[in-house]
Amino acid sequence: MWVKRQERILLEHGHTENTNVWKYFTDLFDYLPLTALVDGQIFCLYGGLSRSIVTLDHIRAIDFLQEVAHEDPICDLLWSDPDDHGGWGISPQGAGYTFEQDISETFNHANGLTLVSRAHQLVMEGYNWCHDRNVVTIFSAPNYCYCCGNQGAIMELDDILKYSFLQFDPAPRRGEAHVTHRTLDYFL
Repeated sequence: MWVKRQERILLEHGHTENTNVWKYFTDLFDYLPLTALVDGQIFCLYGGLSRSIVTLDHIRAIDFLQEVAHEDPICDLLWSDPDDHGGWGISPQGAGYTFEQDISETFNHANGLTLVSRAHQLVMEGYNWCHDRNVVTIFSAPNYCYCCGNQGAIMELDDILKYSFLQFDPAPRRGEAHVTHRTLDYFL
């Protein structure tokens, strides 16, 4: 939210509201969608595909008002990643799976999709195509953790779902030298 004259705003609350306000905000996340479908063609999510989900109807049937269990399709939607090894694999992160091109192609075909758009993985140029352009990873946080030197990106769609990518560099921080591109070991 943008406020023109911040100095004229005073937020008052008592000491008893702090925990309730925090709880209300965290409870709100239970009601936000984990996936989105753009014009029936582009499937958007944070992580990746799930072994338990073959069709979008399987996702629609999930009760999302629950804690995310480790062995759960919701966990997979949040933490799975595309990979270059065949079929399904065990994620080195300890949650979700890895999935290969044959999995994403089958999922897209079964659901009439043209693209799976996801985030979750650092990519140095802000976005990265994989699986013969069936999956795109879009990472919008430039200079992740103030040390990776990566670009951020967003995908823009027009009325006929033609897409383009807007890449951007991090804003310079006062008193810091320019950050060079580097990938932390965690992301390798």
